[in-house]
Amino acid sequence: MELPLVVGVDGSHHSLQAVDWAVDAAARHAVPLRLVHASLWARYEGIAPAADPERPWEQIGEEEIAASAAERARRRGPDLKVTAEVLPEDPVDALLRTRQEASGVVVGSRGRGELAGLLLGSVSLAVAARATCPVTVVRGGESNRGGAFGRIVLGVGEPGETGGPSAAARFAFHEAGAGGRTLEAVRAWRAPAGEVTDDLLLEGDPVRAHWARAERTLEDALRTLGQDHPEVAVHCTTVEGTARKALLHAAATADLLVLGARRDHGHPAGLQLGRITHAALHHAPCPVTIVPERD
Repeated sequence: MELPLVVGVDGSHHSLQAVDWAVDAAARHAVPLRLVHASLWARYEGIAPAADPERPWEQIGEEEIAASAAERARRRGPDLKVTAEVLPEDPVDALLRTRQEASGVVVGSRGRGELAGLLLGSVSLAVAARATCPVTVVRGGESNRGGAFGRIVLGVGEPGETGGPSAAARFAFHEAGAGGRTLEAVRAWRAPAGEVTDDLLLEGDPVRAHWARAERTLEDALRTLGQDHPEVAVHCTTVEGTARKALLHAAATADLLVLGARRDHGHPAGLQLGRITHAALHHAPCPVTIVPERD
């Protein structure tokens, strides 16, 4: 049996957007949908004191939050198998505990208690940084969330130590194939002034050398997967400049931005969410999927 897609729900507008996105994704891949509401969510997000029996959040009812999200999911995906549950624990712990029995985890960009000025909620960031399965943070405009562009963007970083296709690239091809969408692989490059390497000396032109290296990186990253997924139309883009700028620009007209993250060996519980990944999670104009790499 296929592993379910897990969605964290807290009754907020952003979590309902995550439910809608997850319903469509689960339907594309023909997997069940599991809705999880952690009953300590409000305390974690700081909108209610730990001991306040009169707080409004509790009056809404934990079961009602889960049931309402499930009803919404069934209306959007009537043929989808949907389950909902309330777990009496911290939301990050609850969602991370599901990762061994999930094809992926989906969260909204912010929770009920997040300040309006925040770009990314604490639960979303913590789950994205610690999960061992793909985590999608649903953000961006309605067209991007709804899949109006028929396009997935894959950020291609440095090759991993093990060689072969990255987990992020495999995920992106799988998503593109399931939804009949095109895949754009983006690799940014820069030519630092005064840099001298053997490659640059052979090429003669530093700018051309860096461009050629970026082209080779893209070809190596996609060659095997392109052969395995002939149904996926692939466009390769090399951009001179910062990866942050290149990816955010490409994501403006994308349904999904896919990035890989490697294990931080200095912090066994977390992934390496570097500046590029953080920028995408906070500023991307479309949903972002972080895929753990296993070097």
